[in-house]
Order: sequence, then structure tokens, then C-alpha cells
Amino acid sequence: MANAGEKSQKFDRTLTEGPILKAVWKLAWPTMLQNIIAGLQGIIDHTMVGNLIGYTANAAIGVSWQIFLVVVVFVSSLFAGMGVMVARFAGAGEPEKVNRVVYQAFLTAVVLSCLILAPIGYFFAPQLLDVVNAAAEVKAEALPYLRIMFVFSFGMLIFFMLGGALRAAGDAQTPLRLGMAMTVLNLVFNIILIRGLGPIPAFGTAGAAMGTVIAAGIAALAGLYLLFSKRLVVQFSKTMNWRPDWEIIRSLFRFGLPTGFQGIAMNLAGVMLLRFIGSLQESAAAQAAYAVGYTELFSLITWSSVGLMGATSALVGQNLGAGKPERSVLAVHTASKIGLTLAAVIGALFMLIPQHLLALFGMSEPVVVGIGTELLRYLSLSGLFITIALAYTGGLQGAGDTRSPLYITLISQIVIPLGMCGALQSTRGLQPADIWLAIVIGHATRCALSTLRFRQGKWRAIKVEIGAETLQPE
Repeated sequence: MANAGEKSQKFDRTLTEGPILKAVWKLAWPTMLQNIIAGLQGIIDHTMVGNLIGYTANAAIGVSWQIFLVVVVFVSSLFAGMGVMVARFAGAGEPEKVNRVVYQAFLTAVVLSCLILAPIGYFFAPQLLDVVNAAAEVKAEALPYLRIMFVFSFGMLIFFMLGGALRAAGDAQTPLRLGMAMTVLNLVFNIILIRGLGPIPAFGTAGAAMGTVIAAGIAALAGLYLLFSKRLVVQFSKTMNWRPDWEIIRSLFRFGLPTGFQGIAMNLAGVMLLRFIGSLQESAAAQAAYAVGYTELFSLITWSSVGLMGATSALVGQNLGAGKPERSVLAVHTASKIGLTLAAVIGALFMLIPQHLLALFGMSEPVVVGIGTELLRYLSLSGLFITIALAYTGGLQGAGDTRSPLYITLISQIVIPLGMCGALQSTRGLQPADIWLAIVIGHATRCALSTLRFRQGKWRAIKVEIGAETLQPE
């Protein structure tokens, strides 16, 4: 059985051979569509609670997600290290190494989720909400939501891990199918749990969190079943070595930790921006506008850009494993052009119909609409910078250079925008437009530095190894 499973585990050679545009699009479109569908979960949450409860519930979900992502991104940083190794070994045609790496990532995710994320998140949720200056009415809605997300994060982490492993190995369609199923389940659970149905009471904002974690848990279990079914490009077997392999785990964190710290830096920047927003005169209205305008509507750009980043990362890693570094460069350039086109189209909608977009989330209060419209105008420009930055970030990370994006993030997402907001707050007082401009300048800086770093070409010499065996690009 083991031999049969190994023979059926074949990697897609069109990712390392043939037209590069076709290869980029083959990996990118399922990931982009999955991100859009998954993002609909957030839109559904915001739309339902915004119309049923009010904009304080929108602010509560936005604040909670920003905090949740700070911690989850760090805990799941090993998935970035997993992706680097899986892509390199898949490009070299070594399925046994791919399976070993993915299993060790799964094992580590279980321990981190159950023993670290759940208890820390539950007990420190109130203090985390204080950090972002959440208004009292927002905190009341956010606390149960945040605790549920932390305690039951296992399903979401495993789902993220499965998606990252399969995409790095060249299969972007299975994560798409799992993501679609999870979104449908989330919609059904949200309808039932947010507003109540029959004997089931209305849980309000907490119901949105309950629907999310239940749907993610079901999708994760389905994904694990598929790994054992030997139908996928990544496979688990009952005869495999179930013990921790500390050498692989160390390699996961060696490549992954910089990405984890990068994620923390990005999300801490978001949390600190929320703190600045919370200090404004109309803090609750501004936080609600930020939650919808930046967290949800701007995601129309970042969903596609993150999908392209994942495709770029996998293609760079696989082509380096196959000894084709120049094809890796071409993949990054192609992905950035696709992302720029999509960002320009969505940015035009932000400029032309901002009030209609905000109205979808039940935002009709003049002060909220005014702040949200202003924010979307700034984001229409910011999207052009962030999509290029993410394409080149994917190239660097796929090659194993996970440290450079970290340093770039520290400069562009923390030092520049937060420094600008702090300086203005201490001198003439902070206005919403100051915060929105700081976001744009930060994204522009990240775009410039990421592009320059990739073009230096030092990523070509990075080694990926398990034990004494090493893969190094030619």
C-alpha cells in the first residue's frame, strides 16, 4: 500500500516547464477565488451584525480580528517554513520529503494551538482589547467573540496548514474546494447563530465567531481525511513515522519564524493604528469605517494579491528545486503585472461608488459614511503599491529569504506610518486623513524596498536541507 501511494503521488511538471503565465495563473486563480470566497465570511459577519446590532458590532469584529491575527500569524509561522521546504522538494520530485515536512508541520500546529493559543487567548483577551482603546460598548461585543476564536482556533490553523502545503506542492484546487465548503457552512451557521432560529437563541456577535470556528473545524477534518485517502499530492500513511522529527521542526521555524515576526509586525501596526483611531474625536465611527473600509473592502485587493503572492512563492520554490532560477524571476514579474491590473480596477470602484459600497454593510450614519468615503479614496492608491509589494514578497519567501520581508515590514509598516501618526498627534493633533495617508506611504515604501531586494538576487544562493541532504539552486 505504501508503494502504491508513493507512485500515485505525482507533482505537476507544468509549473516548472512551459509558458510562465499559464503556470502563474494555474496556481493563482484558485487561491485568489478561495481568498475571495473566504473573505465573504467576514463580509457576511459584518453585514449581518451591522444590520441586526449596529456599527458597534462591526467595530467589535474588526478589532477582534486584528488582535486574533497578531497571535495566529505568529503561531502559524511554521507554515511559511513548511511552504519553502515543500515547494523546493516538490520541484526536485521528492514526495517522501514533502510528506515528512507536512506531517511535522501538522504535529507542531496541534501542540501550539491546544497548549499555547487557546489558554493564552482566553485569559488575556480583556487586556488585548484594552491595548486598542476599544470603546466600552465595542469591548462588550468583542470579548466573547475574541475568546471563542482563540479557544477553538485548532480547525482554522489546520485548514491554513493544509492549504499552504497543497499549494506549495502544486495543488491549488483542493484548498479551493475545501474553502468553498467552509464558506457555505459558515453562512448557514451564521444565519442560525447570529439571529437565532427556532429553539436556538440569537447569539449576536458571538454567533459569528461560533459559525466561523465550527465551519473551519469541519473543513479541517475533511482535509485530514483526504490526506490519508492518498488522493492528494501530499499524503499521510498509517505506516509513516509518527514521532516528532526535531531537525525538520527546527528547519520549519528557521524559515518560518521571520515570516511569523513579519506577520506580528504587520498586525501590531494594525493594532496600533486602531489605537490612534481610537484616540480620534469620533472614535467608534472611525473604528467602524476602518473595520469595513480597510479590513473588508480593501480585501478585494489584498485577496487577489495574497493569492498571487502564494502562487509566486510556490513557483519560485519549485523552479529553484528544479534548477531554473531565471524562470523564478519571470514568475514574480508576471504575478506583479496581473496584480497591478486587478488593483487598478478595484481602486476605481473605491473612487466612483464609495457610498454604495459602505451601504452594503448597513453604514448610513453621515459621520461614518464621511470617514469611510475618505478612507476608500486613499486606499484606491494604496492598493497599487501593496499588490506589487506582495508579489515580490512571495518571490523572496518562496526562495527561502524570509528575513528581508521582515526587515522591510518593520520599516514600512511600523517605523514610517506609526512614527508619522505619533509625531502629528503630539504636535497639531491627529485627523483621520493623517492616518489614511500614513497607510499609503507605508505601502509605497514596502513596494519600493521589496522590489529592490528581490532584484539584488541574493536569494539564489539559499539552501534548503533535511539532515545532510541539501537542495541548492544551480
